[in-house]
Amino acid sequence: MASLQPKFREEQVAIITSFIRHHLKDSRANGLVVGMSGGVDSSLVAKLCVGAAGRDKVVGVWSGEGAAEGQDYGDARDWAKALGIPLRTVDITPLVASFGHALEIKETSRVPLGNVKARVRMIILYYIANTEGRLVMGTGNKSELAMGYFTVFGDGGADFLPIGDLYKTQVREMAAFLGVPKRIIDKVPTAGLWPGQTDEGELGIAYADLDRVLLGIEIHLSPEEIAAQAGVPLAKVRDVEALLAQSVHKRKPPLVPKIGIRTFGLDWRE
Repeated sequence: MASLQPKFREEQVAIITSFIRHHLKDSRANGLVVGMSGGVDSSLVAKLCVGAAGRDKVVGVWSGEGAAEGQDYGDARDWAKALGIPLRTVDITPLVASFGHALEIKETSRVPLGNVKARVRMIILYYIANTEGRLVMGTGNKSELAMGYFTVFGDGGADFLPIGDLYKTQVREMAAFLGVPKRIIDKVPTAGLWPGQTDEGELGIAYADLDRVLLGIEIHLSPEEIAAQAGVPLAKVRDVEALLAQSVHKRKPPLVPKIGIRTFGLDWRE
């Protein structure tokens, strides 16, 4: 049986809600905006934001393609209603089509088009934030950040990432603890960027296995130790290590060449 396993602890809820409350106050913003997809990550973030700031300070946004309907929309709508927050809906289809026409994007270019969709959603969230004095709360988790499984300036574009230090398995546990519906927690994770797309299908590994491997890397175990303790083939451990290394640039702000006495992103700490 695998001995490596990220653990959820109840005090993590207090840490995150305190983090959100502090930065909302420090920024002097009027409130928070969260993109709600009907998935477990965004559902948990919405719950944490309400817990930290109160329902009057939080607005959810559904930015799907086509009419606001289907299971994912229904889950987002019902959860927003349960939280007592409004859920605004925006059909991104005409916006994506405009980019596709102007850039002559081919329908077969799934990843570039998917990135356009993610960035259109980011624009919508920031428009609301800019016009209403809100902060954009990202919904990325630690597993996604580690693998670079996000769009730079898309779903990776946010003011804060409240669950960015929680692995996906911890997200699910915290969501269950806080009462997120089981149907949302058990849903197959997907970014919804094209039909049939799933997180684990693209990553090539189940989140449960991925998180054990990442925890092993985090605590500086050797690949051989991780394979043994995580119950994952050594080749898969090395694949995860490679993806972690290849995506370093996505987890950093744009690098600046060193010229001055102190340089942002290097030795000017804030």
